[in-house]
Formats: sequence, C-alpha cells, structure tokens
Amino acid sequence: MSDHVVLHVKGRVLVGPEDVRDELWCVDGRITFERPAAEAVTVEGWVLPGLVDAHCHVGLDRHGPVDEATSEKQALTDRDAGTLLIRDAGSPSDTRWIDEREDLPKIIRAGRHIARTRRYIRNYAHEIEPADLVAYVGREARRGDGWVKLVGDWIDREAGDLTACWPRAEVEAAIAEAHRLGARVTAHCFAEDSLRDLVEAGIDCVEHATGLTEETIPLFAERGVAIVPTLVNIATFPHLADGGQEKFPRWSAHMRRLHERRYDTVRAAFDAGVPVFVGTDAGGSLAHGLVAEEVEELTRAGIPPIDALSATAWGARAWLGRPALEEGAPADLVVYGEDPRADVRVLAAPRRVVVNGRVVG
Repeated sequence: MSDHVVLHVKGRVLVGPEDVRDELWCVDGRITFERPAAEAVTVEGWVLPGLVDAHCHVGLDRHGPVDEATSEKQALTDRDAGTLLIRDAGSPSDTRWIDEREDLPKIIRAGRHIARTRRYIRNYAHEIEPADLVAYVGREARRGDGWVKLVGDWIDREAGDLTACWPRAEVEAAIAEAHRLGARVTAHCFAEDSLRDLVEAGIDCVEHATGLTEETIPLFAERGVAIVPTLVNIATFPHLADGGQEKFPRWSAHMRRLHERRYDTVRAAFDAGVPVFVGTDAGGSLAHGLVAEEVEELTRAGIPPIDALSATAWGARAWLGRPALEEGAPADLVVYGEDPRADVRVLAAPRRVVVNGRVVG
C-alpha cells in the first residue's frame, strides 16, 4: 500500500484492557482518533497495539552473529506474528540499519551480552573477568538503547552445576555505572544463587528467573524488579539436561528441577506482585515468531488472560517507555478476527499487521 493511504481501523479497538473504542485512523504513519478529511481504506476487527517481545535476539543464531539477510528474515518473521516492538536482549550484530526500515519492527537494544570468561555460549558475548565488568557495562550502555545485558549465571565446569558469575561488589559497581549512564540492567539467570545479589545490587530485570524461591520472590516484588520468564525456552530444559547427563549429572538434575516447577515459579511471582512480561528468547536455538505461544504459556502458568495480554501489549509498552494506541503514536497495530481477551490463542492468527500506518501483512 502507498505511504499516503489513510487507514480507517474500525471494530473493537483495545486502547487498554477495559478501554474499548470503535475506531481510529492512521494518517501519515500516526494514530489519530479524529476523523480526517481524506478518503480512507477500511480495516476491521479486534485491534491491539503491536505486540512486544521483550526477550528476542535479532542478528543472532545458535552459532553467533548472522548476516543482514538472516537478520531481516528474523525481523520479518516476528513482524508477521504481530511483534512490532522488540527488546533485543543481547546481540553481537549491528542491526541499526533496521531502524531505517519502516516495514520492520522497532528494536530497543541491550548491546552485546557481557559474560564471564568461558561461562556462556561461544561467539555470543564479551567474555571478561570481574575487574573489567564496569568498563564493559559502560561501553554497552552507550551502544544500546537504554538497556545492558549481563549473564548472571551459567554452568561452572569445575562445580558441575550452575553458579553465579559475578562477585557482589563488582556487580554493584557495574549496575551503578549503567544507571549513571541512563541505562537499565537485565541479566540471564537460570538458578537460585545469583538472584539476591543482583536484586540487592539494584538490577532492573531478570530473564528466565527459574531460580526464584519463597525467599527471593518478595525481594523482587518489594523492589519492582521485573521478570521475563521465556517459558517457550524453559520448555527445552529436559532436552538440554539429557544432553549433559553423562558429563554434568548435577547440572542436569538441577535443570530438570527448574523445569518441573516453572509454572509454579511464574505464578508465585505474579501473585506476589512481580511485574511479568512476554519474551520468547528467539534467535538463539529458538525460532522467531513465537510470541503467541509465550502468551499462552503464561496462561498455563495461571496468569489471567487479560494480564498475559497486557504483558505483551499495553503493560509491556508502558514498561519499555513506548506508546500503545494513543493519539499521535506510531501507527503500529495488529488486527484479529476475534476478541483476544476471550481466548489468547487468537494471537496466533493476525488478520492484518500495520506498521507505521501501512498494512504489511
């Protein structure tokens, strides 16, 4: 469609969980609730703001950085699934060129992962020692879009299990430096050991968070530390455990325990008031375009459907500081044939995808 086409989006426009309007217009790539004088092309259905995947890796696959053609394919797959805002939770590729493309999702970058030497997936991260953590956090805070990504824990081959990667003093100094530079900090954490130190050091978010316990959940809630559970990724834990059983039996058993209690962990965090957001962990070993599956997984964990929707729509956008369906906001929205509040599985079948006021799918 031409860049100059005015869209009249009508039906049930979900401006908020309970704020439903009959229509809006997309004019010059922006949303307006005032009828324009120009003729418009009509799009009808149930309308949500462009979905959010708050843990996604564009420019990365299981082996490391990918070329621009592969990055484009990843972004298009997410877009066609309705994901129009991505928090890229660590990528070694330069994907800034995507910002110039009006047909692709908007990306909020966390720079490149920062990991302990030989304590993460090869070719993914800056692998450093604790003495260099503050400097690297400062570097990635300047390169990113307001986020920095740490690897908080990983398998320690000497221990044969997951252990924390960073001493408390160094992580405190690093998070303080990120905050000084205006960036928030998140961390990959599977296990229990790293969580208290990270939260008490001032971290803003934790990815996966399978190691949350009765002791640490209240701490997260008290300090407003968000989690992005990535349940579609946690579903792979049994397979990973099977692969490591012979060499690292303690680690394998630990991964199975974390998997078995995953739904209880997420529900307990939600019930305690911990902010929970949707993220798929696409781009490593997982495919892109899984946002609908992750929302459904949150409901399986016991999160009410309206809250699971908010975790990928209104609530997620507010958390990331981006507008939803508001006057003057970028016209990024998804149209469905049925009410997603009644059944979140509707998200798997967008009727129309609109990016910057243009129908792209």
